[in-house]
Amino acid sequence: MTAAKARSISPSPEPIGVGPRAEGPQPGLAANDPSEPVLRPADWTRILARYRTPIPSKSAFELTVTALPFLTLFGLSWAALALHPVLALLLALANAAFLVRLFMIQHDCGHGSFFASRTLNTWVGRTIGVLTLTPYAVWRQSHAIHHASTGNLDRRGIGDIPTMTVAEYSTAPPVRRMLYRLVRNPVVLFGIAPAYSFLLQNRLPLGFMRAGWRYWASAMGTNLSIAALGYALYLLGGPEVLLFVALPTVVLAASIGMWLFYVQHQFEETHWDHEDDWAVQDAAMHGSSHYVLPPVLRWLTANIGVHHVHHMASRIPFYRLDEVIRDHKVLADVHTITLRDSLHCARLHLWDEDQRRLVSFAEARA
Repeated sequence: MTAAKARSISPSPEPIGVGPRAEGPQPGLAANDPSEPVLRPADWTRILARYRTPIPSKSAFELTVTALPFLTLFGLSWAALALHPVLALLLALANAAFLVRLFMIQHDCGHGSFFASRTLNTWVGRTIGVLTLTPYAVWRQSHAIHHASTGNLDRRGIGDIPTMTVAEYSTAPPVRRMLYRLVRNPVVLFGIAPAYSFLLQNRLPLGFMRAGWRYWASAMGTNLSIAALGYALYLLGGPEVLLFVALPTVVLAASIGMWLFYVQHQFEETHWDHEDDWAVQDAAMHGSSHYVLPPVLRWLTANIGVHHVHHMASRIPFYRLDEVIRDHKVLADVHTITLRDSLHCARLHLWDEDQRRLVSFAEARA
């Protein structure tokens, strides 16, 4: 049994917390908290609503302390080209961490949680989308579908990692199985796929080609802005700025983002059900991990590791997720995965409907 499995809560919609109706320890919790009542995922959605209000000064502060270091490192990397391209490259790779954090702010804007103003969320999200190569309206809709269908075996395909069940894989034609194994290969999943997704796939509103002009306007407007910014960088600094500064930052940030998204849903005791048995609150609580990262990484990733809480209440600004964990300690022990545990997640490939857990190809054969 892995450490992640030992600490994870049962994937069934068990009540979380302890109260008069509960006897003995609750599944997956190291210790009972008598201050917490017995609550189910749907109850937590109601309770967490009080954390949804953004704090304007905090939002402005978080945006400032993310954008300024990003622009500063970008400028330093550019200036370092005069010394040596390798130095410029190293600074650009370091700057990927701040681009990831900018993407998390864009993510909160998409949920309408970063600012109280919808207009402000939209324009900040659009602006950051040029830096992250992500058309804001297209991504926002795709991500909304992900939240509305996560863990639903009958609604896979938009905004999630390709996942087959053991039964589907065992009966699939050889070519499909080969392609699936290729897609789930770590080199492809965390190297080639992120670069393809952000550099090429995002250039068209895939999935929404016939959904109206808004998505085309979002994709084409973002493309034009990226082209203008890229051309300006080329004129001012030549191709070296694009090759050694801009491109490495984006590509590494994309890979980091893919890894985070993967670990948040592709862990051993995750939660999948068919439509008839699926409930959005249960999938939010039990199909999302709590990725426990060191403080520096937690800050750089904008608390996105507290993913089970985010899925239960996506309107909570990322900087208030710490409040939730502090005020409701029982949530801190749900589906915890450490950095070391997360390495095991990369070896999981198929959903076993009988065992109700993700398994490797080798385990599926056995």
